[in-house]
Amino acid sequence: MEGMLYKWTNYISGWQPRWFVLDGGTLSYYDSQEDAWKGCKGSIKISVCEIQVHSSDSTRVDLIIPGEQYFYLRAINAAERQKWLVALGTAKACLTDNRTKREKELQENTEALKTKMSELRLYCDLLLQQVNKIKEDDEGEMAEVRQSFGRTGIDTGNMVKSTCTTFLKTLEECMQIANRTFNTDMATQSPPGTPPVAAIKPQKVLFFHHMEQAVSTLHTTQDTSDNEHYDEPPEGDEEDEADGRTQADEEQDHNGDQSQDVEVSSGEGNGVCLQHQEEARSDQAETEKEEEEEEEEEGAKDSAEAEDTEQVETFFSTMSHRFSDISLDDDNGIPTQEFLDSCYAIVPVLDKLGSTVFAPVKMDFVGNIKKIHQKLMSDPENYPTLQSIVLHEVHTGVAQVRNSATEALLWLRRGLKFLKEFLSEVNSGQQDIQGALNNAYGKTLRQYHGWVVRGVFALALRAAPSYQSFTAALVTREGDELQSSFASGMHRDLGVYLPAMERQLAILDALYEEYNLESDEVV
Repeated sequence: MEGMLYKWTNYISGWQPRWFVLDGGTLSYYDSQEDAWKGCKGSIKISVCEIQVHSSDSTRVDLIIPGEQYFYLRAINAAERQKWLVALGTAKACLTDNRTKREKELQENTEALKTKMSELRLYCDLLLQQVNKIKEDDEGEMAEVRQSFGRTGIDTGNMVKSTCTTFLKTLEECMQIANRTFNTDMATQSPPGTPPVAAIKPQKVLFFHHMEQAVSTLHTTQDTSDNEHYDEPPEGDEEDEADGRTQADEEQDHNGDQSQDVEVSSGEGNGVCLQHQEEARSDQAETEKEEEEEEEEEGAKDSAEAEDTEQVETFFSTMSHRFSDISLDDDNGIPTQEFLDSCYAIVPVLDKLGSTVFAPVKMDFVGNIKKIHQKLMSDPENYPTLQSIVLHEVHTGVAQVRNSATEALLWLRRGLKFLKEFLSEVNSGQQDIQGALNNAYGKTLRQYHGWVVRGVFALALRAAPSYQSFTAALVTREGDELQSSFASGMHRDLGVYLPAMERQLAILDALYEEYNLESDEVV
């Protein structure tokens, strides 16, 4: 469900209209429906929040996570609030039922795992006792023990073997329970609704099959009566029937010519006939080889065309604005509006990493975009490029003033470098999302953050999604991330997107270095 609700912001701004979207158990809001592409401004999980109806206001509903989040909302009227209450209550009930079922299964599997672990400890102790007994028997000095050690060793060995077998069986059961309990991704199983693998074209297979049968029949038949066993062509294919009769007649005529040659020359003629037959077989083999090569080329071409048409569309190929679409000026000037639009378009990547835990990073990112946009709107004609904004503030002496557009671009540039490094890690094959984020953070933002901000980011890293969850959020159609062409599609799109972003960041780096605008200030 989606629609407009009023949200309480603060005592200065009061109630402000916002566009809300309820999807997948999460309620997200945007500045307006038209600005939804810029990314949500905030969200709350319905499964863990309390839904409270106001006692006196018939249009108000509050969503609260005690001690963490508070959404105070107002509908246009009481009927509209009732629709939202039904939608929110239904989403919460479904999520709660699923969570209760998962918790019950987790509890049962945990108890079973504890029981199996106790059994493992028992078998381990027993195994150690039996091994120690063997060592004692081996080191004993009594003659009676040494004489009877042969039989005793056999019995003890059988006991150890039996204990080891039971131990390994119980260990395998423990692993099965653990995998069933804690492996939530189930990466080895295909989820329901997985697109089927593209089938081979039946027409191509049937045609090749008939051709093989025809060639086989030509080798084995020498008279026209055997031609009756050829596969009959489809109805209405009169040209194929005519070709079949012509080929049969030619073969019969050729056989007749060969028989005449045999009758004329009885001694040396046999060798000539054999030579003619060998040449005919050689010509026929070459013809068959050429036809097979043509079929293989056609099959490879069809396969390549099918592969091209089955390319998976990813988030980066369907973005409304991309850095790779920006045309630079002759002097490498970066168009301000197009650059900001491309920055807005990359914001949803932060939502896909976790709309709640990465909310501070997103707010800082979007806030810097808005500061630069406000500077642009103050005089669009004089600020067509990012360089023109920076140079104007340098000449007026406000470039290093707090909240200036130059400072906003400085931090926006650093945020873009963080995203570029992270996406480069993913593009290079890194499937540990938490590790990729940590590496990108260490290369870019960490040196500018104090211990408080570093702690916040470390907490956000713990809630990073799995590789499967992240890639599932980067496709336009559900299930596309499971196709074999998804990896090549991601590599293709990022191969175009990242170099363009890197080039524009390098231009800004050179500008800031030239005018000594870099700052080592730690926040």
